[in-house]
Order: sequence, then structure tokens, then C-alpha cells
Amino acid sequence: MAKQISDLKLGILGGGQLGRMLIQEAINYNLTTLILDPDTDAPCKHLANYFECGSITDFDTVYNFGKKADIITIEIEKVNIEALEQLEKEGKLVYPQSRVIRLIQDKGVQKQFFKENNIPTAPFQLVNTKEDIRNSNIPFPYILKQRKDGYDGKGVMKINGIADIENAFDAPCLIEELVDFEKEIAVIVSRNANGEMKTFPMVEMEFNAEANLVEFLISPSTYPESIQERAEVIAKNIATSLNITGLLAVEMFVTRTGEILVNELAPRPHNSGHQTIEGNYVSQFNQHLRAIFNLPLGDTRATNNAVMINLLGEKNHNGVAKYKGLEKVMAIEGVYVHLYGKKYTKPFRKMGHITIVDQNREKAIEKANYIKETLKVIS
Repeated sequence: MAKQISDLKLGILGGGQLGRMLIQEAINYNLTTLILDPDTDAPCKHLANYFECGSITDFDTVYNFGKKADIITIEIEKVNIEALEQLEKEGKLVYPQSRVIRLIQDKGVQKQFFKENNIPTAPFQLVNTKEDIRNSNIPFPYILKQRKDGYDGKGVMKINGIADIENAFDAPCLIEELVDFEKEIAVIVSRNANGEMKTFPMVEMEFNAEANLVEFLISPSTYPESIQERAEVIAKNIATSLNITGLLAVEMFVTRTGEILVNELAPRPHNSGHQTIEGNYVSQFNQHLRAIFNLPLGDTRATNNAVMINLLGEKNHNGVAKYKGLEKVMAIEGVYVHLYGKKYTKPFRKMGHITIVDQNREKAIEKANYIKETLKVIS
């Protein structure tokens, strides 16, 4: 008889909040979870069946950790690809596949993949030095992104003119035409090894300009059905072209002329899907497990209007985290608090998220605005 899901060991590279929420879902399937993370106080530490403190970018550490698991997945892309490739050669299941992670690790390669597969994206140019940036043919202002290791707004800057190039990244980068967009949107698509695919309803995002992080997410979108369908088709086309097994978050722009342009991909559970825990029939974390264990995919429909707020560390606060206003927030109907188990706060650090579920979309947004003003992470 084939092994059941509860007989298998799931190895997760990274022990942050995404791993934590994945474990919370895995517990329902009696799954054994193994975590590798460099932080001795990682959010997953006390939830995993096995926790190892070690580098997720070191070949030997990742390889030896991977040998302990039946299936290996990630909660962050910055991992040692060579170790994962070796584990795959030895018959271990790695989802998303190492070749997918390799492609997504490099924003330049990701952009070229879009171009080769006719996926709509902003015009771009690859550069290696400041001299290349000076000779760019993309008009000011534009966006400059480091090709590797950027996340949560880090490694991204706006170049308004020649003077800004002095402070530009001196590393392999991607120059991207500035998109005049109306709204940032995202679609999460799941795909199992059988090729079954499902998309979560498109969501709208509002960013904190200072931290360049998603501050506010609204599900489902109120854009016309035609735009939502187009975004879902784009996400499915990307998942098919990548031949990915697992979850893929596709971040996009809707331009003022009604075009949809793909911004970036994340081959894992993503910040744009946290509201699915309370707002959809199946959560993104449950769906990720279903996909990587090649089980039937769940019902992705929204059950209600849901607004998600990222709970970020306040400016000028560094130290042991305290949550000011938590009781006031918990007194509101339809509010769900998720704290990530991080002991220390620092400015703009993701410390948790709040989901507000309400039959009335405007009321949900109203509650979200109140929570934003009331709940503060201080030290």
C-alpha cells in the first residue's frame, strides 16, 4: 500500500511566519515537519517536530537536512539550489522544483522568461555596473532592482535622473520602465504533479510607500470579471510554462489603460494570500500541502469579503515586542489576529497580520482602517 500523507516527513527550508502557518495546517494531517533556519529563535522553532539551526544557503547543511525528509519545500527563495539539485538526483521530491527556484532567484532571468513566453511585463534592460546604468536606453524615471537577494522592498530603488545613479546599486541589476498603474493585484495559482490547477480569486493590494511592503489587501477584487479572468489566465499560463508543482504567487499591475503587466513571482505561500485562512474555503497553506503531496486541490472560492493588514514594527522601536491596542482590536466582530512568534521588533519588521471578514466590504475596510490606527507593535 502506498504511503499516506501522515506517514511522510516534510522538510521546510526557512522557519519564519510562512513556515509557521504551513505547520499549523500540516498538524491537521498528522504530518511530521522538519525545519531548517539560521535563527535560534525562529517562529517555527516550537511548532516543528524537528528544528535545526543552520544555514539554508550552505550546500552541506541543506543537503544533510534534506536527506531526513521525504518531501522538501521552501518558505523563502534564498536557498542553496545545488544541494536541492543533488537531492532531486538522489530521488528526493523537491517542490517547487529546484529549476523553478533557480529561475525565480534571479529577477533578470525571471524577466527574460516572461519575454520568451509572451507574458506581459514592463519593458526592461539588464545591467551589471553603474556605467551600464548611465548608458541605459530606458527613460527616467525608472525602477532599479538588484537581480538577486531583494525582498520586501529591499534591493529596489527609483532612479529619477542622472544624479541618482551615484547612489545606485553597483551590482547586477534590472532596469524597469516605470509603470503608470492604477492598482497592484495578485493571483495565487496552485498546481499538483498531476497537472491539476486552481487559482484563488484575484486580490487588490495597497502598499506602505515608506516600507515598500503590502500594508492592505482586499479580497475578492471588485474589478470587472473580464480583468479578473485575464489575470487568472496569465497566472495559469505561467504555472504551466514553469511546469511547477506547488503554489505560485503572481504579482501584477493593472495600468490606467486596463493592461495587465506581471511584476514578480513567488513560488511559495505569499503575503498576498494570508486572508485565505479565514476568507476562503481552502487556505493557501492547505492548498500548498495538497499540491506538493499530489492530492486533490481544494475549493478556492472566497466565502466572504476579507481585508488583510500587515502588522509592522513601529518606527523608532527596537527590542522585545509589545502589542499596544490588541484588546481593543479583538473586541471587534470578524477580526482574526495572527502573531508570528517573533520576540524582537524593529521598524517595519513583519510581526503578524490581521484579517477582517465582513459581509459588507466597506465595513471591512472601515474596521481595517481603525485597526491600522489602533494596533501598534512597540518595544
